[in-house]
Amino acid sequence: VQLQASGGGLVQAGGSLRLSCAASGMGFGMREVGWYRRAPGKQHEPVATITRGGSTTYRDSVRGRFTISRDNARNTASLQMNNLRPEDTGIYYCTAGEKWGQGTQVTVSS
Repeated sequence: VQLQASGGGLVQAGGSLRLSCAASGMGFGMREVGWYRRAPGKQHEPVATITRGGSTTYRDSVRGRFTISRDNARNTASLQMNNLRPEDTGIYYCTAGEKWGQGTQVTVSS
């Protein structure tokens, strides 16, 4: 599986962005999909995950603001991010099982 994330950008606090992840290759639908981020000077941290059956988890700081989804038929996943905060700034990566895609930069200005 190869993954391509897109949709990042610069947004003001309180704004919204929708990240997309397009997968190619076999097996996407069988893998747990996740979004991780790396803030400046910090380590990677999980943001949200979704199982192949649709069960989701969120880190506490994004719960209620972010929504993860997937479309197994189209080999895609998304992360809808609302009410963004400056602390959400970072490089966001989509994952499928142990596979990581390239990141997309999200910058939230105060």
